[in-house]
Amino acid sequence: MSNEKTLSACALAAVMLFSTNLQAKTTVNWWHAMGGELGEMLEEVAHSFNDSQNEYEVIPSFRGTYTETMTGAIAAFRARQQPHIVQVFEVGTGTMMAAEGAIYPIYQLMADNQRTFDKEAYLPAVVGYYTDPNGNMLSFPFNSSTPIMYYNRDVFSAAGLDPETPPATWNDMVDASRKIIDSGAATCGFTTSWPSWVMLENFSAWHNLPLGTQDNGFNGMDTELIFNNDRVARHWDNLKQWQDSGIFKWGGPGPGPDAAPMFYSGECAMFFGSSASRAGVLRNASFDVGFGFQPHYDDIEGAPQNSIIGGATLWVLRGHSDAEYAAVSAFFEYLSQPEVQADWHQKTGYLPITQAAFELTASQGYYTANPGADTSIKQMTLNTPTANSKGLRFGNFVQIRDVISEEMEAVMTGAKSGQQAADSAVRRGNALLREFEAANR
Repeated sequence: MSNEKTLSACALAAVMLFSTNLQAKTTVNWWHAMGGELGEMLEEVAHSFNDSQNEYEVIPSFRGTYTETMTGAIAAFRARQQPHIVQVFEVGTGTMMAAEGAIYPIYQLMADNQRTFDKEAYLPAVVGYYTDPNGNMLSFPFNSSTPIMYYNRDVFSAAGLDPETPPATWNDMVDASRKIIDSGAATCGFTTSWPSWVMLENFSAWHNLPLGTQDNGFNGMDTELIFNNDRVARHWDNLKQWQDSGIFKWGGPGPGPDAAPMFYSGECAMFFGSSASRAGVLRNASFDVGFGFQPHYDDIEGAPQNSIIGGATLWVLRGHSDAEYAAVSAFFEYLSQPEVQADWHQKTGYLPITQAAFELTASQGYYTANPGADTSIKQMTLNTPTANSKGLRFGNFVQIRDVISEEMEAVMTGAKSGQQAADSAVRRGNALLREFEAANR
């Protein structure tokens, strides 16, 4: 009986010790907007961090779309139920910056906790997008992407085109599309997802054209949209004409829900999508996929310049304990490691946001074994970013992007000309900018 009591006492002690160890871990709640396979990969990152040490535990929680995640976090902050970390897409940067008192800037967080964080280690286009006017990093770069061209190499070969040479200019795109359609290899030249992001925001950066005043909103909330220039209007009119002739097919507004399926099925030979779609494209395409830059108009001076990033960063919300922020800083230091960044880049197709991660990936032979995987990096770093190609920082841009998509769709339906749609998008967008400015004075 005494042996049984001894065993029971030992078992109880072991359980209490285990419970104490569990309770000793500081928990970090991370709200994110990645579902499906990307969400699973994100959870792997958190689990790897949790397994790497015994002090902290990061708990990821999927909260819907980027917009739903950001608005949910803002509402939770007001209710004092905010997470420690929230993943916010790039067009939410202006809104997050304006939430003074709610945000714990990353540069300050890392310094307060004596954690390594060197902004110079990150790619210039990433650093520029997420810094304040003094050059301080406000959020932690996590999943950055840029739109690239995907093309069907089998269709190119069948149409007598060189599968190693994707179209470089819009004239090349038209010529290649006509040859493809005439050959019967496909019934459509190209389509696009995210028309505002690809055919306006990145189109403007790629051609070194401004979207708005105040360096695209980086220098103040009193910015105004000015993208209703003749080059944007011409391009939107061209898209309409190309659609009428079968060269282009409209994939829908917003994410363009019909665009990727038209590419996967072989209906359209080329597709503009996020570089982070690479894994999904390769998984869904039953043909040999090629990768290329976005085309440019060779009569526009300064093109091609460089593309701008999409994706998201991780923002830290105020209202938690010092111990919890120590845990957050430890997690970010872990995420900064080249091995972690390189693995994330290779699995997802997102950019290797640090130079060290890029060099490690190259030294591992990944780009040699996976031709085209470095297309996004080359495109985004083609030239030193200018005020027009650094990115954008406009308040209410989530709503403004919806407006742009609506106006572009009006061109595609023939309801408006390119100039009329661009003028209307600027007028409606500026009204939303003034609302944001008034609300954040």
